[in-house]
Amino acid sequence: MNFRNGNADELKTKFWKALAKSPFVFLQRDADPQTAVPMTAQLDEDADSAIWFFTSKKSDFAKLGNATATYQGDDHGVFARFTGKLEIEEDQGRFEQFWNNFVKAWYEGGKNDPDILFLRMDLGEAEIWSGEMSALSTAKMALGMDVRDDMNNKKLETTL
Repeated sequence: MNFRNGNADELKTKFWKALAKSPFVFLQRDADPQTAVPMTAQLDEDADSAIWFFTSKKSDFAKLGNATATYQGDDHGVFARFTGKLEIEEDQGRFEQFWNNFVKAWYEGGKNDPDILFLRMDLGEAEIWSGEMSALSTAKMALGMDVRDDMNNKKLETTL
């Protein structure tokens, strides 16, 4: 599949489905790459230009601003790096939408814990790669043959 020539929507859809299945990203503030940590993305199927995070007011993410997330699908079928801007999410409806026992486990005071910081990441540029290899590409790799061109056609540069 050549995602640069007409299948971009297919790869974007594949990315969103993979992220919904395994919503764990490595997130960092661009101003300080040492802030990179695993985070659980909260997704809304009707909002394809933002994701949400629960974190601590003491975390590095409380400084807000530009951030980059990296992602690997649980089956290695899709990989991504995407940028965005972290903002405080004020929408209480969104907070309620995403609150669950997995989030609650991190906050001693539950929904009213004074340390909760609910963030929205407004998404920007992205690079998405398909990790799927054809039987031919796999055979070529096993024989030590060049597969760079095969894999170059599995990358999409886009805006989320």
